[in-house]
Amino acid sequence: MTIETDVVIVGAGPVGLFQVFELGLLGLSAHVVDALPQPGGQCIELYPDKPIYDIPALPVCTGKELTDNLMQQIAPFHPSFHLGQEVSEVRALEDGRFHVATSKGTEFVTRAVIVAAGLGAFQPRKLPVPGYEPFEGHNIHYAVKNPEAFRDQDLVILGGGDSALDWALALQPIARSVVLIHRSPEFRAAPASVAKMHALCEEHAMQFLIGNVTGLAIEDDALKGVSVIGGDTVTRRIDFDHLLVFYGLSPKLGPIANWGLGIDKNQIVVDTERFETNVPGIYAVGDINTYPGKKKLILCGFHEAALAAFAIKARLEPGKKVHLQYTTTSPIMHKRLGVSPQVELAPM
Repeated sequence: MTIETDVVIVGAGPVGLFQVFELGLLGLSAHVVDALPQPGGQCIELYPDKPIYDIPALPVCTGKELTDNLMQQIAPFHPSFHLGQEVSEVRALEDGRFHVATSKGTEFVTRAVIVAAGLGAFQPRKLPVPGYEPFEGHNIHYAVKNPEAFRDQDLVILGGGDSALDWALALQPIARSVVLIHRSPEFRAAPASVAKMHALCEEHAMQFLIGNVTGLAIEDDALKGVSVIGGDTVTRRIDFDHLLVFYGLSPKLGPIANWGLGIDKNQIVVDTERFETNVPGIYAVGDINTYPGKKKLILCGFHEAALAAFAIKARLEPGKKVHLQYTTTSPIMHKRLGVSPQVELAPM
């Protein structure tokens, strides 16, 4: 059965979710497709409990809280989600619409497509040693979904970026022990986090080792530790209950690369008036796009989503002016949002 809709949004991260809201305000329906099993994108998959400080009017919120708030905000528009599946094909039809198909056989006919796929089909960079595969998801982890799972556990954390440092600092108070291993004394993380890590090491509250993992210590089919060659060329065995690997992500466009879009360094080229690609009717917002002055910030993606929604409305209703209406005063907006208009009291 083919689903007909105004817009298909590829990606259910924060920008994709806010795109639903902006389209809904303009009376456009949307279906959302994402390869992950739940909405939220990287915010849920990589740092659900990590604080975010640069969302307007929210001094601080976690990735999960941001996702929950966005889901509540778009609820009046009743979007349909198709999760755990990847968009495998986008094909232009003769009538100006698009045929969209997913890896699970879901098919759409849509009037516009918005790519809000974040970094694309990203995969964490794995351990550069053989034999790790059977232990992934058991005691080798590439993300922290529930910090309490590591309470009173011996942890080894690999990496030198923000994720490695942030989780080392966040888990140190609840873990039995934390050992951070990085190939050099130079970090790609925030200087304040590095300074705090060194301070904890001086207090013997955690350890930092310079070195590279060269092998796994497996006993009775269980992963017990890793072999690490240090800067002094000495190889040591470091035991643990859990190994957290934060070597970064390897972003890949996946099937998006085959849609005939203009691509520059794994990002989709768009204009800054409509955030439309070189294919009319296909738009890209958020981290997946690129243009002069591009900044990969969630709040920038929100701005892009608003302009893309207005551009799509104008495209779908040619010759008809798209009026800017405010949610504070517009009866049409109130109706679409399902809220009662506020009655203003006359001054005394």
